[in-house]
Amino acid sequence: MEEMEEELKCPVCGSFYREPIILPCSHNICQACARNILVQTPESESPQSRRASGSGVSDYDYLDLDKMSLYSEADSGYGSYGGFASAPTTPCQKSPNGVRVFPPAMPPPATHLSPALAPVPRNSCITCPQCHRSLILDDRGLRGFPKNRVLEGVIDRYQQSKAAALKCQLCEKAPKEATVMCEQCDVFYCDPCRLRCHPPRGPLAKHRLVPPAQGRVSRRLSPRKVSTCTDHELENHSMYCVQCKMPVCYQCLEEGKHSSHEVKALGAMWKLHKVVRDQISHCTVKLRQTTGLMEYCLEVIKENDPSGFLQISDALIRRVHLTEDQWGKGTLTPRMTTDFDLSLDNSPLLQSIHQLDFVQMKTSSPVPATPILQLEECCTHNNSATLSWKQPPLSTVPAEGYILELDDGNGGQFREVYVGKETMCTVDGLHFNSTYNARIKAFNKTGVSQYSKTLVLQTSEVAWFAFDPGSAHSDIIFSNDNLTVTCSSYDDRVVLGKTGFSKGVHYWELTVDRYDNHPDPAFGVARANVMKDVMLGKDDKAWAITEGGITKGATIGVLLDLNRKNLTFFINDDQQGPIAFENVEGLFFPAVSLNRNVQVTLHTGLPVPDCYSSRASIA
Repeated sequence: MEEMEEELKCPVCGSFYREPIILPCSHNICQACARNILVQTPESESPQSRRASGSGVSDYDYLDLDKMSLYSEADSGYGSYGGFASAPTTPCQKSPNGVRVFPPAMPPPATHLSPALAPVPRNSCITCPQCHRSLILDDRGLRGFPKNRVLEGVIDRYQQSKAAALKCQLCEKAPKEATVMCEQCDVFYCDPCRLRCHPPRGPLAKHRLVPPAQGRVSRRLSPRKVSTCTDHELENHSMYCVQCKMPVCYQCLEEGKHSSHEVKALGAMWKLHKVVRDQISHCTVKLRQTTGLMEYCLEVIKENDPSGFLQISDALIRRVHLTEDQWGKGTLTPRMTTDFDLSLDNSPLLQSIHQLDFVQMKTSSPVPATPILQLEECCTHNNSATLSWKQPPLSTVPAEGYILELDDGNGGQFREVYVGKETMCTVDGLHFNSTYNARIKAFNKTGVSQYSKTLVLQTSEVAWFAFDPGSAHSDIIFSNDNLTVTCSSYDDRVVLGKTGFSKGVHYWELTVDRYDNHPDPAFGVARANVMKDVMLGKDDKAWAITEGGITKGATIGVLLDLNRKNLTFFINDDQQGPIAFENVEGLFFPAVSLNRNVQVTLHTGLPVPDCYSSRASIA
């Protein structure tokens, strides 16, 4: 669509057409711009005087080119009207599109009408800024030219498509509006996909995220790679060897085969062979213009206004025929000059052939044998899977490494999760209650082996986990193998669970062991980057329950249903109202916030409450 933009811009003002009118020469122009380039003609050239003299010309009669020479073929930058003496010679201007236009006429007298309806001076003449054909207006003035409604519709659709929001490239179903773009990954993300696929930790923490609009511009303006020497990969081309006719670096001149050759500056040789660049530029501009015209024609074909379409169809057909003729009349004819030396010197090649020494090459070694998965050592724990493999006992071809592949847990495509020399690998971060397929292959310098037999792995139906000391506030005190936590600070302190969830249904409970000094603990889920020194749920990174029967000895249940995207709370096996939170998407960690010496213990690996399971099955 971008190639069509020049077709939608006025040749006078350089902006998108506003209220375009169609001139008899089939070109378009803004109504306001047409008024600005009007020129008043002498009385003898008016249509009324011509009709009175019996010349029989039409209302929109083209002026004799001998009398009207507004544009100089020599591109002098000046234009004059030779039919009367009262019109002074004035310099012409250039529009933003590079088209020369005649200066505006004298400003009309003050009027209360709008510029589009204001009367046009008698005996006015207008010159098309594209084909330079001139015509005299009749009594209707600019109102006698038809308005191009089709062109206005195409411009509206084009501007709407340009203003359309950028969409996330990783959403599986209906793409959401992108909020950031990673300059290193060159991918647009919405907030849920960014948290799931591009977490702000590990190696990805160094990536630069920018707004989508800035990312679209940076894609266009990304710098070109500098050409490097093929013999010295760390050096850029800086000179041109005249004898070998190829770019070289300074090391080639000091220690390579070009040390005794004639060389010239790379920039000077580029300018010397500029004719090739000019030819390519000429063809590129012509191709861009033709592509723009084709896209504009396709948009016009979509128009459902019969009268508007028929009004411009003949003009478009003539433009397409004219463009076709221009391509056939030498647009792609090479513009070669005598600056090129096309002689072929094969003496260096013959010398190299005579110096060749032919030796018997060793036969390449075969690829390694297919690895064997050791089923007795393969296992799963929670949402992690450990796999072990070995080479066949009678294999004689060594393997340099192995490639382990897993699918997505839904029978999708396989992806590489490990490449290396080890024969055992543990894959973390899998989905709970999911079935994965795994396979392994070996490789060496010759190639890769066949895949092993596929191993089916089932992750745990329920999650077993403890609190994570690494993500907790420093005031949190851990005990009971990190299942019990407390805090003596009067301020709220947050601690997360070790396991995060992004799929499935998960339930865990927390019992209140100590509840003194009127504390206000909170229980729920949070993002990995939640604030650790405020009550859980006070920022937009956490969802929690803070009151409603929480006392010493109480049991708080947290039910996270990521299949239905909701969060529900229980206190002493009683559900606290309806669903607490909806539209919950992304990666979540179990979380609590504590203060004033309150102590809680975590219980995991629990099944979903029967009351919720029965309602879910009915729904």
